[in-house]
Amino acid sequence: MTKSKAALRVVAFDRLEFAPRFEYGDVAEVAGICGSDDGTELGVGWGRLTNARIPWTIRYDEVLTVFDGTLRVHANGEVHELKARDCIWLPAGTELVYEAESALIHFAIHPADWAARA
Repeated sequence: MTKSKAALRVVAFDRLEFAPRFEYGDVAEVAGICGSDDGTELGVGWGRLTNARIPWTIRYDEVLTVFDGTLRVHANGEVHELKARDCIWLPAGTELVYEAESALIHFAIHPADWAARA
């Protein structure tokens, strides 16, 4: 049974509630905008990284855009340094390390319910 999609809504940045993500505590905080709970296959949100070094294997397609600070993505034997307004495409299966002293990022992932599919 397919869930119907949630209605259009505006999400003001200053009303977002960031919460710790993964086992990394406060170094990685996320605020979701939409996802599988909204009946969509697209997951979108904001992330804050502070003194972060997070190893991860991408299990979904992802686009990250940096809005503030600097994000380094270590992948495929290279370090990709992204500054404000830079973005990166990360296909599923990419092994990487996210690294940032301080960065505000916006992300979009597909499929949003990747964890349930694992």
